[in-house]
Amino acid sequence: MRLLLIGTLLLTLPHAAAQVRLPRLPNGKPDFNGIWQAASSAHYDIERHTARHSLMLRDGPHGPLPSVPTLALGAVGAVPGSMGIVEGGQIPYKPGALKVRDENRQHWIERDPEVKCYLPGIPRANYMPFPFEIAQNATQFFFSYEYAGAYRNVLFKDPGPAETDSWMGQAVGKWEGDTLVIENTGFNDQTWFDRAGNHHSNQLKVVERLKLMTPYHIQYEATITDPEVFTGPWKIALPLYRRMEKDARIMDFRCVEFVEELIYGEHRRNRLKR
Repeated sequence: MRLLLIGTLLLTLPHAAAQVRLPRLPNGKPDFNGIWQAASSAHYDIERHTARHSLMLRDGPHGPLPSVPTLALGAVGAVPGSMGIVEGGQIPYKPGALKVRDENRQHWIERDPEVKCYLPGIPRANYMPFPFEIAQNATQFFFSYEYAGAYRNVLFKDPGPAETDSWMGQAVGKWEGDTLVIENTGFNDQTWFDRAGNHHSNQLKVVERLKLMTPYHIQYEATITDPEVFTGPWKIALPLYRRMEKDARIMDFRCVEFVEELIYGEHRRNRLKR
């Protein structure tokens, strides 16, 4: 009887999943409106990795130890282990670019754009430890990020190549059934993919795919191409979850003013002690 019940349950699960009713706009497209957030540690390191002592390491007598600038952070500055979000576990770097990645890790506190509140770029903006809002209607699709007040507007008519490179790039979208496909180009080379030094050039192209799987989660995928840095295209994938609090919203985190002392403090007439 127990086996019969289990078998019946297994047979009905796919049917039940198929019956999930997605919220839709009047034009029939999936309704992505809401506050969303990743629930992963991808913002530390998108590759598969074990836990590390610190975001920045130095050689110790019996193995790696936290670097001097991050030592006082203790466990707060440690990196939790993760299965990663990169398909296959590792990014296919060219040898020279891999060397730059390793150097970035050794100088994380000086080089990571997040430390200085620079705009996060794509795809990093979507899995930082901050919520973001999607605002959508029949003809428009807009992302508003809590971190640094970043935003981007998805264009549904291709204007041609971006006039200039930028932190967040140019986004051009199209619908493939219920999946929104966004082609992002026109990036500068100043953003990273995470806090682990993973980087790109201004030849970066990111093709995102967003599919509403249930009313409460989006399956997010991005295929990344950059012939100057990588040996071929590679892919990341992770779920994004709807924030369900009754008063869920993105807060004000325009962090530029929080790093003014870090960036410009040395120019004070009366410098503060560091």
